[in-house]
Amino acid sequence: MSMVRALVEFTRPHTIIGTSLAVNVFYLLAAAAAGRHDVGLLLSTWAAGLCVNVYVVGINQITDVDIDRINKPYLPLASGAFSMRTGMAITAATGVSCLAIAAAVGPWLLATIGTVFAIGTAYSVPPLRLKRFPFAAAASITIARAVVFHLGVYLSYASALGGEAVIPTSVVAFVCFMLLFVIVISVMKDVPDMEGDRRNQISTFVLSLGATKVMGGCRALLTTAYVSMIVAAAAGLAGVHAPTAVATHTVALATVWSMSVGCDDENVAHAYWYYIHCVWKLFYFEFVTFTAAVMLASHPHSGM
Repeated sequence: MSMVRALVEFTRPHTIIGTSLAVNVFYLLAAAAAGRHDVGLLLSTWAAGLCVNVYVVGINQITDVDIDRINKPYLPLASGAFSMRTGMAITAATGVSCLAIAAAVGPWLLATIGTVFAIGTAYSVPPLRLKRFPFAAAASITIARAVVFHLGVYLSYASALGGEAVIPTSVVAFVCFMLLFVIVISVMKDVPDMEGDRRNQISTFVLSLGATKVMGGCRALLTTAYVSMIVAAAAGLAGVHAPTAVATHTVALATVWSMSVGCDDENVAHAYWYYIHCVWKLFYFEFVTFTAAVMLASHPHSGM
C-alpha cells in the first residue's frame, strides 16, 4: 500500500484529474458536434493524456529533488519512497507510451502530445530549464495545458470522428477563459514553494513581488475571467446556455472571494490550502459546468 500511495503522489493527482476532465469534456463536445461516438478513441486519447501528464510531472520531480525536499518532502523521490531509478523508469515508460499511443490515434493527437512533451521537457531539464525564469515558466505551463492540449485534443477528436476540424465559438471562449485560469495556477503554485525556490536560485514572481501581491493579482485575474464569461454569456455567446453559464460563473466568482476571507497570503499553509481547495477545485468545476451549458444549448428543451 505504501508503494501504491507513493505512485499516486508521484503522478500528482490534482493534475491527473484536470487532464482527465479535459479529455472527457472535449470528447463530449466533439462527439455531440459530429453526431457520433467512438469509445476506443476516447480511451486511447485518455491514455495518451495521462501518460504525458505523468511524464511531465515525473521529469520535474527528477530534476527538482533538492527543491522538493524543502517544498514538498512528501513526494516519493524527495522522501526516499522511490529510488531515482524507479522515478526515471516510470518517467521514461510514460514518455515513450504517450508518443506511441498518440501516433496510433492520428497526426492531430501526435502533434498535441509531442508539443506538450517538448514543453514539459524544456520546462524542467537543462540547459533550457525554463522554470528558472518567471515569465517563461508561466508561459510554458499556460501554453501547454490551456492552449495546446485543449485545442489539440478537440481537433483530434473532431478529425477522427469525421467532422470538420473547426473550433466552435463555445470552445474558443472556454479556451480563452482557461488561458487566464491556468496563468493563475502557474503563478500561484509558487507561493507555497518560496523557501525551496529561494535556496535553489529559482526566480519566481512571488519571490520578486511578494506573496500578497501575487495572490491579489491572481484573484484579480480570476475575477476578470469570470466577469468576462458572465458578460459574454449574457450577451448571447453562441453555443452556450446563458442562464446556466451566468449562474455557475457567478457562484464560482463568489467562491473565489469568500474562500479568501481569513486566508493569510503570507502563510505557506494558508496559500497552499487556497491553491488546492479553491483554485484547483474551481478549475474542475469549470469543466463540468461549462460542458453543461454547452450541452443545454444544443438541447434547449432538456433543461432550464
